[in-house]
Amino acid sequence: MPGSAPSSCLGPWPKDVGIVAMELYFPSQYVDQAELEQLDGVSAGKYTVGLGQARMGFCSDREDINSLCLTVVQRLMERNGLSYDSVGRLEVGTETIIDKSKSVKTVLMQLFEDSGNTDVEGIDTTNACYGGTAALFNAVNWVESSSWDGRYAVVVAGDIAVYATGGARPTGGAGAVAMLIGPNAPLAFERGLRGTHMQHAYDFYKPDLMSEYPVVDGKLSIECYLSALDRCYTVYRNKIHAQWQREGSEKRFSLDDFGHLVFHSPYCKLVQKSFARLMLNDFLTHPSPNTETGPFAGLDAFRDVRPEETYFDRDVEKAFMKASADLFERKTKPSLLISNQNGNMYTPSVYGCLASLFAEHTSSELAGQRIGVFSYGSGFAATLYSLRVTQDHTPGSVLEKLVSSLSDLKVRLDSRQKVSPAVFSENMKLREDTHHLASYVPRCPVEDLFPGTWYLTRIDDKHRREYGRRPLNQDLSSEPEVVRSSTATEHGPSPAKKIPRIPAAAGGPQAAVGN
Repeated sequence: MPGSAPSSCLGPWPKDVGIVAMELYFPSQYVDQAELEQLDGVSAGKYTVGLGQARMGFCSDREDINSLCLTVVQRLMERNGLSYDSVGRLEVGTETIIDKSKSVKTVLMQLFEDSGNTDVEGIDTTNACYGGTAALFNAVNWVESSSWDGRYAVVVAGDIAVYATGGARPTGGAGAVAMLIGPNAPLAFERGLRGTHMQHAYDFYKPDLMSEYPVVDGKLSIECYLSALDRCYTVYRNKIHAQWQREGSEKRFSLDDFGHLVFHSPYCKLVQKSFARLMLNDFLTHPSPNTETGPFAGLDAFRDVRPEETYFDRDVEKAFMKASADLFERKTKPSLLISNQNGNMYTPSVYGCLASLFAEHTSSELAGQRIGVFSYGSGFAATLYSLRVTQDHTPGSVLEKLVSSLSDLKVRLDSRQKVSPAVFSENMKLREDTHHLASYVPRCPVEDLFPGTWYLTRIDDKHRREYGRRPLNQDLSSEPEVVRSSTATEHGPSPAKKIPRIPAAAGGPQAAVGN
């Protein structure tokens, strides 16, 4: 590193491939869900209690999918002191499509121009909210393959989730996550432990290419999500049981074997229901559950229920949410910070939950833990997989740096500007009226954006988009950076914050799921 490592130096299988660093971006403005309830004329608590949402971030006409991804990638590179020539693969997962041919990844390549690095594999991957996970799997597979040249991969998941006026609108949000992928990671993939389910359904889809709004079958989307969770959990358990049996163990896998669990989060209440559903699965598959004491106490009446008949069974839902409440508080609730405060980000949603989990714990609390990750995208595609946190949480360790880099999420969330529901609605109408226009200059003020944010400056008569960047120093003049002039060294962190480069011989109420 940098550049391609000689094949003779590469080990047969890089060790502990996974997430080395993460960066998260969300918009600088939000609307309060309780105030949105009042504007919409719905009962108090419908969004805040029924959906479990407190605030919803949103983008003005100054931001699009390209600008979100430009911002989060440059922040990842700057905050970790990385050079652009240290990246050999860059892939974007998104369903926010503004061009049917040109990928977001090719727009991001403008950040690489000053480095001269054009040898960067990967393009965009799309299937609703699952695209980010597919891109992540592709990156991990690249590092573990004969194609790997010793450099990092970067995975970007970004989306703008907006809905037409109505019951689904409060399940929107926006944001982007960038992940640095390599060996010797503090958050490593557990090899062979993925349970995937793919099936055809029209639960949530976007057939109108001239609109940002999806077509949603709310009830079907929830059924698809929960059925996919059931099936992925079954496959995952079968695979880990097979591993354990090869090691001579007959132990049964259960929720207790996950230190933490994060889920794709269209809205927080669905995550709590999903956690309870995994306990239902444990209960139904247990050969002789103790219904007198312990977590299954009092659940004997549900012993013979059929999972496919319980998606909307309120008695089952209520009983298992109560039975799993303590486990949920410990294992999953801390991961809902971004989801509760910013809303559904689509492809970055589950990784925003992962980032939140790290923001809410110390490195010593996370060390050695198995983290389950459930990713879902409508249409539909889903995977449950697991990550293992390294045991090394000493000061200066890669784990400590990862946790430290995400420790400011609450402060960043609190630094946003709250706007009224009326202003939010005006912004949604502006986006609707100007979506995919040519010869358009955005109207919203650049000054409302966070420092360091990329933004749309204009769209010309051939739909070509141009971008600028707010200076990191708020006191600087408003003259924007241009894409081609930006590099990791312009505003890079101190050398003490740098992540070590990979050694050349790195060894061995019913709402839509909102996809």
